Amino acid sequence: MACRSERPGTCQCKLDPVNSILFQMLNSGSTARTNLHQHICNPNRGCPCDGNRKVILKNPDVICKKASEVLLKTVTFIRNLPSFYQLLQDDQILLVRKCWVPLFALGLAQEKVDFEWEELSMPSLLKKILLNQSSNAGEITFPSDAGVPYKEVQRLQMFLHKLWSLDICTKEYAYLKGMVLFNPGIKGMRFPQYVYTLQLEAQQTLMEFTSMMQNMSQGRFTWMLEALDILKAIDSEVITELFFRPISGEINLEDLLLETLFFS
Repeated sequence: MACRSERPGTCQCKLDPVNSILFQMLNSGSTARTNLHQHICNPNRGCPCDGNRKVILKNPDVICKKASEVLLKTVTFIRNLPSFYQLLQDDQILLVRKCWVPLFALGLAQEKVDFEWEELSMPSLLKKILLNQSSNAGEITFPSDAGVPYKEVQRLQMFLHKLWSLDICTKEYAYLKGMVLFNPGIKGMRFPQYVYTLQLEAQQTLMEFTSMMQNMSQGRFTWMLEALDILKAIDSEVITELFFRPISGEINLEDLLLETLFFS
């Protein structure tokens, strides 16, 4: 989505291609003068605002393989929960579709999968013009589906490092995954109350366990809940694009997970 500057002729990233001498020379006439009244920061024109930066994995072969292993362990975790298979299959399917991303992110944290990224390089406006690759500088566009937003990757890494700083043990990860998987707030569930009971059980067990580990202090449990809040904003398309598309191409991970869980 384009980000609009509050002050005409300026961009949030402090770089103003509209007001540059080069841009005005290349876009002479009424177009440049009109654009001075309101500059829209557009990722397709290579504006470097943080909100428009796109990134990719630095070592996709290595990291994507680790991500696939994490996904397989996520499936194994679900399979080993008798309470999950006591639900109606319609509710099971809804839970998998809506909860596989936070489960996968918890798996990345548990397996200590750290990763480096690099910014997706975009040809500069000047280079495009000098190579005569466009007849109009204002029409220059870049692929909109390449890479993932920098802010999304930053959010995921923030979540991972927050959990790593807590040095969470295997039991705590299991309880956290139970809290995430049994989400009664998903629309369309047949028996949300039973799912809520399962979530509450996982939450209370985690709270008692962390309290025992921290001499009756609730601080550790609170920090974990704060970390889980970050997960709510992580999008499935970002996870798919970043960790699986580089080696698998176009793939629907939700369908793959469901097929593995119910038809294998």
